[in-house]
Amino acid sequence: MVKIGLLSLLLWACKEKEAEKEVPVLKKENSKTVSELQAELKEAGYLTMNYVDEKTRDTVIMQQYFIAFLKSGPNRDQPKEVADSLQNLHLEHLGRMYELGYADISGPFGDDGEIRGITIYNTPTQQMADSLANLDPMVQAGRLQIEIHPWWAAKGFPLR
Repeated sequence: MVKIGLLSLLLWACKEKEAEKEVPVLKKENSKTVSELQAELKEAGYLTMNYVDEKTRDTVIMQQYFIAFLKSGPNRDQPKEVADSLQNLHLEHLGRMYELGYADISGPFGDDGEIRGITIYNTPTQQMADSLANLDPMVQAGRLQIEIHPWWAAKGFPLR
């Protein structure tokens, strides 16, 4: 009888934990108007422009980002141990840029071409994006070199 009671208690506790897991906690973002968000971006030094989506009639804010192409550099003949260490430092750098809010997305290309990967910088100026990209240990070692271009995208739209 005691065993059945303990088993029932255990099953009940497990169901309670499962129920807790099934109910996601959603945080509602603080909604800002288009003009408030645009004013905030302008004050921080970002370039923006608006357009009206013909289908939804919503005003969409376009923001200027900077896309950095990470290209093969002139010094790619490091020993494997050095190249592996530089790769780890490179990934740490990109992770830090993401955590600090300077880079929104980074990744390598799937071929073995001259352009090795990209990073999209969310900075007010190209000079700032260039400075941050050139802090990458792979760039400093000459294994990669940076080519940066202004790039426009709708603010807040997710990748699909």
